[in-house]
Amino acid sequence: MKKYAVIVAGGTGKRMNSDMPKQFLPLHDKPVLYYTLKAFTDAFPDIDIILVLPPDHIALGEEILDAFFDRNQIKITAGGETRFHSVKNGLELIPEEGIVFVHDGVRCLVTPKLIRYCYDTALEYGTAIPVIPAKDSVRIKTDTGNQPVDRNNVMLVQTPQTFHSKILLSAFNIEFKEKFTDEASVVEAYGIEVKLMEGEDVNIKLTRPVDMLVAEQLIKLRMLADSKA
Repeated sequence: MKKYAVIVAGGTGKRMNSDMPKQFLPLHDKPVLYYTLKAFTDAFPDIDIILVLPPDHIALGEEILDAFFDRNQIKITAGGETRFHSVKNGLELIPEEGIVFVHDGVRCLVTPKLIRYCYDTALEYGTAIPVIPAKDSVRIKTDTGNQPVDRNNVMLVQTPQTFHSKILLSAFNIEFKEKFTDEASVVEAYGIEVKLMEGEDVNIKLTRPVDMLVAEQLIKLRMLADSKA
């Protein structure tokens, strides 16, 4: 089946304390986006990618694609006011039925193995949401203070969130609501239950400077392992 990836990279980098959006920051001599895109092209060489970028940084995205990738395989579109609107803009460039991945541009440590696992799960169930169990104690705020939550029932959601296009494109025709923090919440609001599947601990979202340090070391370890293979 046809495969599409909508890579959402519309962040501004405020929590990274950088004037440059974090998806463009250098990581082992290449921009963060390079590793994200390469994971998908390594997983499926025939995949079509739609890269959603801040309007002011589309030219920089074009430079990255020209330097490292087949431009016929990747299209760029501008992000919107919220994640919902950015994803919706990307989905408008999907021309035919297939399996659609929606992935955070700054989750650059995602592996081709997880991407393929998401694809297989979505083929079977129509949806695939990678999650990992919470390892820390969890508390929830209440009107009177706070209370503990059984962390065994708490799952931390990752991307790529993966769907059959008929499900995802139809779901994104509903009206935007503030509670839509990811694609799973949109699909559930549309009335479809999502399938949770095992994610990867290393599939972190780069948000703060310490995340860049962790990613740098993990990429070095992967490069070392590849050189010995």
